[in-house]
Amino acid sequence: MDTNRPALPAEIARRRTFAIISHPDAGKTTLTEKFLLYGGAIQMAGQVRAKGEARRTRSDFMQMEKDRGISVSASAMSFDFKTYRFNLVDTPGHSDFSEDTYRTLTAVDAAVMVIDGAKGVESQTQKLFEVCRLRDLPILTFCNKMDREARDTFEIIDEIQENLAIDVTPASWPIGMGRDFLGCYDILNDRLELMDRADRNKVAESISLEGLDDPRMAEHIPPALLEKLREEVEMARELMPALDPQSVLEGHMTPIWFGSAVNSFGVQELMNGIGTYGPEPQVQKASPREIAPEEKKVAGFVFKVQANMDPKHRDRVAFVRLASGHFERGMKLTHVRTKKPMAISNPVLFLAADRELAEEAWAGDIIGIPNHGQLRIGDTLTEGEMLKVSGIPSFAPELLQSVRAGDPMKAKHLEKALMQFAEEGAAKVFKPMIGSGYIVGVVGALQFEVLGSRIELEYGLPVRFDASQFTSARWVHGPRDAVEKFTQANKQHISYDHDGDVVYLTRLQWDIDRIERDYPDVTLSATKEMMV
Repeated sequence: MDTNRPALPAEIARRRTFAIISHPDAGKTTLTEKFLLYGGAIQMAGQVRAKGEARRTRSDFMQMEKDRGISVSASAMSFDFKTYRFNLVDTPGHSDFSEDTYRTLTAVDAAVMVIDGAKGVESQTQKLFEVCRLRDLPILTFCNKMDREARDTFEIIDEIQENLAIDVTPASWPIGMGRDFLGCYDILNDRLELMDRADRNKVAESISLEGLDDPRMAEHIPPALLEKLREEVEMARELMPALDPQSVLEGHMTPIWFGSAVNSFGVQELMNGIGTYGPEPQVQKASPREIAPEEKKVAGFVFKVQANMDPKHRDRVAFVRLASGHFERGMKLTHVRTKKPMAISNPVLFLAADRELAEEAWAGDIIGIPNHGQLRIGDTLTEGEMLKVSGIPSFAPELLQSVRAGDPMKAKHLEKALMQFAEEGAAKVFKPMIGSGYIVGVVGALQFEVLGSRIELEYGLPVRFDASQFTSARWVHGPRDAVEKFTQANKQHISYDHDGDVVYLTRLQWDIDRIERDYPDVTLSATKEMMV
């Protein structure tokens, strides 16, 4: 970090913008709920799999999420905790939605990695972690579900160090596990944190101690567990590096907290950790120059578009991460791609699915801008300067199917629905050059199901997906005449995406090799930057 930058204005310096990443089912949505509970945003935490009329979680609002108990779309929430303002971006952990998650990670300054105490580092966690790695995001780790049978603490820490190649330092140490899980010893502050099992929404007691040898520990912990705790913490202190805040900010070290989100245990310590060790809003990569958060002029970029958040209105909300300045409602910002001014008259702040008008926001905040399709993923909004935020990826879909409306008279409606989803980034939609109909490409099979159910719910259109002869899609780049010549020669493989860019649909790897051999001026790429 270069230290000669001026100190950030207090309002910006208190912002902590982070995402939670984890494998499906590690307890991410539950943790989000507890964050909101402690941040005072909700009075009683909901449960993902609610029994009867028990409250459902606030951050899952699509019908399908409620039915299945998984989070499908990333949602943003802002709330205050102590002196900090947390902007939490919840990401879908399900691997079929990873593209949404990758994009979300471009809009945050840090990540909280949630690991299941019994399962350790799982494949999806590893993938997401690698993305954080590419961007050198600081990472704080929460090992969840310690109230169930978990693995040995040293084993979990070793696995993180080995699989993810990052130094791990314990911020707390669990006392017992499963049925015997009593709580944690807070290594950073020498406190004993005991879990209250009776009332899951209550914060249990915490006892300040004079180190591990404090005689009062024996009043709370059975002798066998106490001896084991003292031994383990001593070993941990010898074997593992001490917490180095600078190393955490550079993404080389992760502190780990242990707890049980469903019992609200360990969550507050983690939140204190995010406040203390998490980064303040960071410089944003862009061309022709970087954007620093302390700049007076406002700049921000769209990292997600969510359609039909309110089923009663066909609205779309663009999620915008503010990169600099102090935004006020009613400001006119330049939409860099179209060079047109946009008056932002009704921006929203999200408190889970509840929104309220945002009168103001600062660098680091995430606001929603309702619009009718003007804003797309990757768009930059500034106070006049032509800056483009770079590095928001769009991936080639790995599964392609053709799609038809159940009722042929409604083809027009289907086109509208598909365009909407394409702009939201939920799927790629390709219009073949020859023939009618559309081809939909997604990264994971579950997305077809989600799309089908959303088109039916939001547009009242039953649709059919059929197998397509194509297996992958590549964007075509190169000089204009080379691309034209190529297009004319390969009409049956060519289609256009929703931005009108040329896409080559292939059946076999052989097709791609042939193109590379026969058309040296044309390049086929599996990603395209979300802009232009």
